[in-house]
Amino acid sequence: MLAPRTGRQALHRAVGTSPSQTVILPGFLVPAAFQTPTRRNFSATTARPSKLGRTPLSIPPGVELAISDLFIKKDMTSYLKTYKRKITVKGPLGQLELEIPDYVNIEHDAAAKRVELSVKDRDQRNQREMWGTTWSYLNNYIMGVSEGHTAVLRLVGIGYRATVEPRPKQEEYPGQQFVCLKLGFSHPVELGLPKGMKASAPQPTRVLLEGIDKEQIMQFAANIRKWRVPEPYKGKGIFINDETIKLKQKKIK
Repeated sequence: MLAPRTGRQALHRAVGTSPSQTVILPGFLVPAAFQTPTRRNFSATTARPSKLGRTPLSIPPGVELAISDLFIKKDMTSYLKTYKRKITVKGPLGQLELEIPDYVNIEHDAAAKRVELSVKDRDQRNQREMWGTTWSYLNNYIMGVSEGHTAVLRLVGIGYRATVEPRPKQEEYPGQQFVCLKLGFSHPVELGLPKGMKASAPQPTRVLLEGIDKEQIMQFAANIRKWRVPEPYKGKGIFINDETIKLKQKKIK
């Protein structure tokens, strides 16, 4: 029984050479199986720098920035060493700390009251992603310690009410306030405020959250919202700030 002739043997047979000789053919005559595959980029556009990351940050009066040296932070999900740098933002309303990767460079001009961010390698996707993300975090921290952040919750529904009251037997730290909600359940919903946040109820259907950490405020607002997520048929629920919902028509059988 004869063995099947391979493609390379067939090529030498067609050209009339021995397998030990090298065959040089034009590119359009070489079969696709013998051509070296070239990697094609998903996008032909060049990598652009971050629009937010390259924008300088201005530091308002009364706010101070302190940048620490590199340190190793242990990561439980990896054996590799992770280098971080800590930025301490201190202002009239409080103090916040931000950890940034080592490839994000920060240039602080104390005389001009401005901060500029950059990355070591703009061709790396993860560095470009963290460029603008670090800028947003730092901007929120600067605004938080100088002016503060707020979030307004609107309760839309019959019988929905909100109050801010103390609960001495349930408090986790002295003076903790609780947001008490009546949302149509058989029991009231009571959520304790994290440390450093303030809440008030200027109206029975309005809750005002105040603090220096925007991420903490919006996370607590999301925890309240999940008890009554806005529904699209009657428009009832808990809305955060300017949140709206598009109403749907009722299902008619």
